Amino acid sequence: MKALVFHKINDVSVETVDDPKIEEPRDAIIRVTSTAICGSDLHILDGFVPQMEDMVLGHEFMGIVEEVGPGVGNLKPGDRVVVPFPIACGTCYFCNHQWPSQCENSNPNYGPDGGFMTEKGGGIFGYTDLYGAKNGGQAEYVRVPYADFGPRIVPDNLTDEQVLFLTDIFPTGWSAADWARIKGGETVVIFGAGPVGIMAAKSAWLMGAGRVFNVDIQQYRLDMAKKSANSETILWENEDQVVEFIRSVTEGRGADACIDAVGMEADRNVLEKAKAVVNLEKGTPKVLETCLRAVRRGGVVSVVGVYGSPYDNFPLYRWFDKGVTLMGTQAPVHIYIDHLLNLVQEGKVTLDDIITHTLPLSQAAHGYEIFKKKEDNCVKVVLKP
Repeated sequence: MKALVFHKINDVSVETVDDPKIEEPRDAIIRVTSTAICGSDLHILDGFVPQMEDMVLGHEFMGIVEEVGPGVGNLKPGDRVVVPFPIACGTCYFCNHQWPSQCENSNPNYGPDGGFMTEKGGGIFGYTDLYGAKNGGQAEYVRVPYADFGPRIVPDNLTDEQVLFLTDIFPTGWSAADWARIKGGETVVIFGAGPVGIMAAKSAWLMGAGRVFNVDIQQYRLDMAKKSANSETILWENEDQVVEFIRSVTEGRGADACIDAVGMEADRNVLEKAKAVVNLEKGTPKVLETCLRAVRRGGVVSVVGVYGSPYDNFPLYRWFDKGVTLMGTQAPVHIYIDHLLNLVQEGKVTLDDIITHTLPLSQAAHGYEIFKKKEDNCVKVVLKP
């Protein structure tokens, strides 16, 4: 089959690889009909999350069931399904306690410590050996473990584009808003106006937020957030300017909730890059640090941008002094996906309006390039195998 393969930093290509096969009774083989490039894929491309061996990338995908193992009783060949990006068994302690993204059985590198290079959380499709070494869905076919627990059957009246983002970015944005404890009327500031940031804004409105802002360094992404999510927008010039503006529209207090949808790959200057090298840091925590400044005392900072290393001089004093609740991890997609699919079916949310580029799988490397370099006003790339 054809698949997008990561070889080394800044080196991906579409090539022929072995077809996946049923390996365990609860496996299924999915013929991929749509897949997408995620900002998290860039973490691997850029070396922020290390991967030493070749790997098929991609954790946002859906398709048609081709084959199922003897332990899969809820799916049959021909079913059209969307697949959550975390791989979860459905039976372990964490799956039984509403944390499928922390599954104990889906990642051989799993452990309680959550270290930099060891003892990570549950498995993720196409997201390095650290998270299970499972080939991803930017391919013609993909093996899905625990297929009796993860994939959801998609109604025939919905297109791929309408439901594809139930794999990751909509549940991730929903998680961010849910963790932000939105009850109604809050001012929510979302750092990042990429796909996840926009989905967080859509989610915040659905939960009853009073005002929703997206912050970004790219005007075209802010324009998409305004158009797609009806957000107010803030163009980042510097940290002080953003914090002062947020306080100015909240009677000096700060936002009720701040969502970090950027993570460690925030834009950095030369000095910040040099500091990271000296301190053996991956990327920068500057957006998270800004969230802690911009949120009000007693507020919530919700983090769905990925962080992959320790950081020197992280302002714990500010978190402590302000009484801020800090929450973040990989989204527990399985606990939200059925409700979110209903929202799509009922027409309460539109997901496909952020797609800017649809390309054949053969052009996946080009899709990565324009997404990474923010060329051609690229917000979201969908690939068709």
